[in-house]
Amino acid sequence: MVCLGARLVFLHLGPHDEALADIVESRQWVTELPVERGKVFDQHGDANILVLDVPAKDVCANPDAVVSNKQVAFVAAELSRLLDTPAAEITAKLDRPGREYACIRAALPTEEAERIEALRLPGVFMKERTVRYYPHHDFLCHVLGFVNLAGDGSAGVEQRMDRFLKGSRGLLESKKNALREELYFKRGRYVPAVQGADVYLTIDQYAQYIMEKALDDIAAGQTVHWQGAWAIMQNVRTGEILAMASRPSYDLNHFRTANELERRNGALAVVYEPGSTLKAITFAAALNEGLTTPETVIHCENGKWMHRNRLLRDYHAEGRLTVADGLKKSSNILTAKLAVQLGDQRLFEYMRAFGLGRKLGIDLPGEEAGILPAVSAWSPISASRMAIGQGVAVTALQLITIYSTIANDGVMMRPYVVQRVVAKDGTVLDEQHPEELGRPIRTETAATMRRLLARVTEPDGTGKRAAVAGYSVAGKTGTAQKPVGGRYSSTDHMASFVGFLPAEKPEIAIVVVVDNPQPLHTGGQVAAPIFQRIASETARYMGLPSAEQSAVAMR
Repeated sequence: MVCLGARLVFLHLGPHDEALADIVESRQWVTELPVERGKVFDQHGDANILVLDVPAKDVCANPDAVVSNKQVAFVAAELSRLLDTPAAEITAKLDRPGREYACIRAALPTEEAERIEALRLPGVFMKERTVRYYPHHDFLCHVLGFVNLAGDGSAGVEQRMDRFLKGSRGLLESKKNALREELYFKRGRYVPAVQGADVYLTIDQYAQYIMEKALDDIAAGQTVHWQGAWAIMQNVRTGEILAMASRPSYDLNHFRTANELERRNGALAVVYEPGSTLKAITFAAALNEGLTTPETVIHCENGKWMHRNRLLRDYHAEGRLTVADGLKKSSNILTAKLAVQLGDQRLFEYMRAFGLGRKLGIDLPGEEAGILPAVSAWSPISASRMAIGQGVAVTALQLITIYSTIANDGVMMRPYVVQRVVAKDGTVLDEQHPEELGRPIRTETAATMRRLLARVTEPDGTGKRAAVAGYSVAGKTGTAQKPVGGRYSSTDHMASFVGFLPAEKPEIAIVVVVDNPQPLHTGGQVAAPIFQRIASETARYMGLPSAEQSAVAMR
């Protein structure tokens, strides 16, 4: 009777002592409800899934229970055998009396976890969870990025679109009895989890495969060795990135073992002097300003030109060349003379208008702005050197944008990789559309430049190895000496080729950059053949109109 009376007083008046309050509060139970992170697809939708969550389990234990049952050595030995982990490491987690929770192994595949569950080891239990899984391993790794152990996107699309992909966890408030079992009829606040939205990319998985295979086969062929390589494919009309690859690569499922070089997206993050691929800006600017025509003849000084007391050389000595042939043969001297005609300020303005020295705003982290010094910092010979791709630095993304602009009638489009974001109920949360960034040259100038650049891939052009059978390809080679220790190296180079097709009515642009290739080192020898393979296989896959079909259509 005394006990019952005390209980009635307790229930009537409520706990006033802190210890009693703790007893009541200890029965309150609050837990977060799990949420599934959104999936990532390529432009073809649900048929081509690139990233998803898969079920997994954490192997956990109640150390106090294991110690009480005197089973520490036995449990540690069994888990060591099944998890391929030193027994001492597991023992350190288990041999802790008074503790009720320890995570032995996080995110174990369900099949392996079930083998452990079947043993019914005392004090060992499983905790349900999901893990991020990349079914294609290193495929598209620099675009997709990864999710860190805290569940946050830490690179690529995973980082940039994290707020959509992550969703939000739910919340459940309830009570437990003395045996720590939930009292379902005592459930309080319930906030359901909001599942992460799905992201659809502009990437074409098949075009991406073609690009990555071409880069990997060149490396495996043992004929050319290099420190790195990267490539981009873009829809010239919309700015959509159809493929983007960088080498070396890494397995997204094991991102923690990758080093900084492997995780770097060279297409966005590497800033380099582009060499002759940048000559297109000078030619386009001179034509756009009416300072020259394709038929204008300029003396190329037989391969040596002394300008402002500094010597400029051509790779092949030439006498008098038309502007059209000067671009085809990649004459440094002819290009420099056009730049001098333009003057420092106008050349700077065109370079700026084509996107140099500023970020283009692609929806991926890690984009660099490149280097374009202010005119006030130019020396008397800067214009003649910048015109040929020295003293100015770009990214591969900026370079392909220059040529996509020429291909797109002089209209520059913002590059992007995310097409749309869709919630689980089908609601479109975010959607990107083609966005014009500017018009650096007139439509007529762009058409003239397309004709001139198409001559570069003819049998006597510097880019002949980039030619694609049945198609007219427009583009430019680039071979740049790398600055080392304040001087240009005679052995270290950046080789590149950038172009578009079909030249008559362009649809795609491709850039290939190879870092320090050996022993071959020129853009025409190294980068152009990679471009050719990517372009030819993609043209067939996409069904691009051939030169003959384009000619018939024009007639």
